[in-house]
Amino acid sequence: MTVSRRFRCVSVLQLGSRGTVTEAAGFNPDQDAEALRKAMKGAGTDEAAIISILPHRTIAQRQLIKESYKRAVGKVRDTLADDLKSELTGNFEKVVIGLLMTAPVYDAYELRNAIKGAGTDEACLIEILASRTISEMRTLVATYNKEYGKSLEDDVCGDTSGMFKRVLVSLLTEIYEAGEAHWGTDEVKFLTVLCVRNRNHLLKVFEEYKRISGRDIEDSIKREMSGCLEEVFLAIVRCIKSKPGFFAERLHKSMKGLGTTDSILIRVMVSRSEIDMQDIKAEFLKTYGKSLHSFIKGDTSGDYRKILLELCGKEI
Repeated sequence: MTVSRRFRCVSVLQLGSRGTVTEAAGFNPDQDAEALRKAMKGAGTDEAAIISILPHRTIAQRQLIKESYKRAVGKVRDTLADDLKSELTGNFEKVVIGLLMTAPVYDAYELRNAIKGAGTDEACLIEILASRTISEMRTLVATYNKEYGKSLEDDVCGDTSGMFKRVLVSLLTEIYEAGEAHWGTDEVKFLTVLCVRNRNHLLKVFEEYKRISGRDIEDSIKREMSGCLEEVFLAIVRCIKSKPGFFAERLHKSMKGLGTTDSILIRVMVSRSEIDMQDIKAEFLKTYGKSLHSFIKGDTSGDYRKILLELCGKEI
C-alpha cells in the first residue's frame, strides 16, 4: 500500500516555525565543526562547548556542520556522530545524537528501536504515527526503508496485532481496508472516520458528535476501548484537536510522579524543538499551571538538564 499522492512533501522550514530553535545568525559551519573538534580533543570533553552550538543550530545547519567536520578529519563515515558517541554517555549523548539526525531519520531511528528486540514500545509507535502529517509520513516511510532496508509497514505488522495493528497501518498508509476479522461496530467506525478524514472535517464531526450524544468523543473512546487501542485513538483525537496540547501532555506524563521517562522527554524535545515548541510550552503552562522549563529543571540534572533547557528556550 502507498500513501496518497495528492499530498506534497513540505519541509519544516517551509511550514513556518513556532520552534524554540531557529537559524543561527552569522552561521559558519567550518567554525562550528572546528569548535566541536576542539571540544573533544585531548583528555576530557568540553560539554559546555557542545551545548553552546548544537541546540542553537537548525537541523539543516547541523547537517552542514557534519559535512564540514567530515571534510576536516578526512574520513568517510558519519564522523561527528561517531566521535561524539565515543566521548559522551547517557541521556546527554542521546539528545546530542538525536540532534544530529534529520527529522525523518530520527523518527525512523526511534521507530526501529521501538520495534526491534524483545518487546515493543507501543507508546513510541502511537506518539509518532498519530502525530505526523501525511507528507511527513511519506518521507518517514521512504527513509525507514533506506536506512534499514525494511518496510516500516511490514515491521509494524510483524510486531503488533489485531485492531491496534490495523489502526497503525491505516495511519501509515491513510488507507483503511476491511479485513476478515470481525471487530466491534464502534471500533470500525472510529477507524474509518479518524484515519481517512481531514482535520477541519473531523473538528466539525467532534462537535456534532458531542451535540448528538451529549458526550465528548474522548469520553466515548475511554468507555468503549482499553489498552493500546484506547491510547492510539485518544492520541489521534488529541492531535487533531491540538498537536501542541498532545505533546504538552506527553511531556507532563514523562516527568510527573516518581522518576522520569527519559525516552519520551528526549524524543519530544528533540523532534519538536524546531517545529512548535513555543506552542507546546504555552499549552503546558496553561494546562498544568507550571512551566515546562521548571519541570525539566526539577526533573533532570547535569549536562542533560542544560541541553534540554536550551532546547526548551526561555522561561515563560
